[in-house]
Amino acid sequence: MHRPHPRATVLAATSLAAALLAACTPGGGPDAAAVGTASSGTGTVTSCGATAPVPAEARAVVALKSSAVEAVVALGGAGQLAGVAALDGELPTHVTGVDDAAWDVTLPVLSADVPSFEAVLDLEPDVVLAGWESNLSAEGAGGREDWADLGVATWVSPSACRDPELQPDHLTFDDVFAEIEAIGTLLGREEEAASVVAAQRSALADLTARVGQGTDRPLALWWSSGTDTPYVGGGIGAPQLIMDTAGLGNVVAEVADTWASLSWEEIAGRDPEVIVLVDSAWNTAEHKRAALAANPVTAAMDAVRQERYLVVPFPATQAGVRTLDAALTLADQLAALPAAAEVAP
Repeated sequence: MHRPHPRATVLAATSLAAALLAACTPGGGPDAAAVGTASSGTGTVTSCGATAPVPAEARAVVALKSSAVEAVVALGGAGQLAGVAALDGELPTHVTGVDDAAWDVTLPVLSADVPSFEAVLDLEPDVVLAGWESNLSAEGAGGREDWADLGVATWVSPSACRDPELQPDHLTFDDVFAEIEAIGTLLGREEEAASVVAAQRSALADLTARVGQGTDRPLALWWSSGTDTPYVGGGIGAPQLIMDTAGLGNVVAEVADTWASLSWEEIAGRDPEVIVLVDSAWNTAEHKRAALAANPVTAAMDAVRQERYLVVPFPATQAGVRTLDAALTLADQLAALPAAAEVAP
């Protein structure tokens, strides 16, 4: 017979006690909620419209998606990870502002995909972090309200909120750094977060000075996924921020969304000078190169004929501790490309 974990039993009892308190308190829910928040931690963290109390001690953390996992490791919290899932790739060997030794860890992988609510509950988490809001849903690892009822703090990357009203109007590095600091708060690693952010701000200033702020920038297409109909980086999210910082323009900068689906005919009409290929296990950069060369519409594009490609790993394309490194990598690759005018047709 399955025996429930002690923490699950305690959490259920705590939820019942809170419900009874609410029933006995004049005004009901709001007063009970205020009591619960005050007694469960030292402050709150809000993301995607949900506010979670900061736990007194985050001993067991579950992180879903690479961006959330990488943030925990970058802040020295690998030992706090009870489980990770839905990884988009391997951990990097280097991230700006982080000791390289931080990445030499063995992750407690729970599943290749987003796990069930029951599987995560079995780990008795204090905090559940998610790179995408869909990770914390009834179809995923449990809704945020379900976890809140159990006294478990949850956090979702604000850049990935499903409600456009809750996303940044245009993602900035201030937004990215605020995400790192929020995770540091939940983990009890505020000093480590401040150190990473300070180092990345310094590196960002150096890159900005090197790239400059001129308007005469190569126009780029950011191709994330899809083949028949490409899924490309729009004008407000991490792809736009990374391209801006690396010294690139965006052929679809006017699209007020993080991502967009366009036809190859429309993309060819916009004639990008450079193509950023997102390298993922399910749609590699090499596969994308071959697809561009085989498609008659794209094969005629100058960027394809001249192979003016830049490559970025998929995990680095989500807002997080690797956003700056993605921009640094693209800036270096761009500098190594011959100018379009120098390449013979």
